[in-house]
Amino acid sequence: MTLGRRHFAFALPREDDSRWSEAKQILGSFLLILLIGAVFLVQPSSHNGEVTFINALFTATSAICVTGLGVVDTGTAFTLQGQIILIMLMEIGGLGQMTMTLLLIAIFSRRVGLRQQVLAKEALGQEGSVNIIQLVKRIVLFAFIAQLIGTGLMAIRWVPEMGWGRGLYVSFFHAVSAFNNAGFSLFANNLISYQNDPLICLTIAGLLILGGIGFTVIVDLVRKRSWRKLKLHSKLMLLTTPALLLLGTVIFWLLEHNNPGTFGNAGIGSQLLAAFFQSASARTAGFNSIDIGQMVPASLLFMMMLMFIGAGATSTGGGIKVTTFAVVLLATKAFLTKRPHVTAFGRTLSPQIVTRSLAIIIVSTMVLMLFMFLLMITDALPFDKIMFETISAFATVGLSTGITPSLSSPGKFILVLVMICGRLGPLTLAFMLARPSETRIKYPEESVYTG
Repeated sequence: MTLGRRHFAFALPREDDSRWSEAKQILGSFLLILLIGAVFLVQPSSHNGEVTFINALFTATSAICVTGLGVVDTGTAFTLQGQIILIMLMEIGGLGQMTMTLLLIAIFSRRVGLRQQVLAKEALGQEGSVNIIQLVKRIVLFAFIAQLIGTGLMAIRWVPEMGWGRGLYVSFFHAVSAFNNAGFSLFANNLISYQNDPLICLTIAGLLILGGIGFTVIVDLVRKRSWRKLKLHSKLMLLTTPALLLLGTVIFWLLEHNNPGTFGNAGIGSQLLAAFFQSASARTAGFNSIDIGQMVPASLLFMMMLMFIGAGATSTGGGIKVTTFAVVLLATKAFLTKRPHVTAFGRTLSPQIVTRSLAIIIVSTMVLMLFMFLLMITDALPFDKIMFETISAFATVGLSTGITPSLSSPGKFILVLVMICGRLGPLTLAFMLARPSETRIKYPEESVYTG
């Protein structure tokens, strides 16, 4: 009987072990691609002689984490080969290594294992019976078409300025960077020179929003095509995303319209365009059409809040995710109105989802506090700038007040860890908390005084 029980335990591993195995597989493949990218970037043929290994590691991390923080000027420090490597890393980071792996398997007609399908379904937020290979093909096709349209629109401006070859390449690079919410630019001042250009700013903002809304929402919209039939997740995203965009535009305009260091000297139309662009970019994109270092402190604080919230789940963006923020707001409303359940659009959210959302916010805050503390030890820089840079790295935004290139090697390595935690942390945490192990033990309830 003892042997039988041992055999049974071996045949059916614990669910906790399975979740940890999934998390380790995702982390392992991510780090492997990251290191390969760093090795390729540090090769002499990939740069112009000014990229050390720590800078190559930082840039590769920033690309695959679709962050956009830079320690060197992308357009001048890297050769064409190095920039193409960055494009590949941005695509892998934005679409997800699991999505790209399944696509390659499909191309070479290999059988997709059950474990790979489960991981892909988790990463793409799918439930039930789904043809995962077909779904991945459609997601990649959608991303390709969106980037192609973005390239064409920006080429209208940049081909006449730079010629066909250079103009098309610059347009494609920025389309890939924008759709994947990466924020890398080939211009030394990012997009400040195009602050008053509606074609460039609105095209990039459109790509940012498309990439940041989440593939789950896009798939749901294509399948349902009716607001009433959409999943609750999609409804929350489609309601909260424009609300945050509008709020950000209004707040940035109110705070910056008299600031000559940003867009105070521009006309009202250009001011609203710049405010809208930074509102869209602040939630994990990293492009800037104004000098972030010249923004007033209140604007920087509000931008940190937007960066922390981030984009949608299963999207190319980062942060704690819009739906996590929405769930916590709904839970707070339910508590203040003394309702027993958290509800939205005629649906009740399970306590498990509320607890997971709170856990993501708390763990993210603790991680941020830890890394801010370490950066203050390694680099003697103002507190507000360290805080901004750390949140930007964790939320995979890439906006900077200008201190990143001047960080020490330990400081750069700390931000590398922050970017990795920001890109993988919430997802890994969701894997561990999505299906908590049940227990039959129930303890007596007792009150704890809070507040």
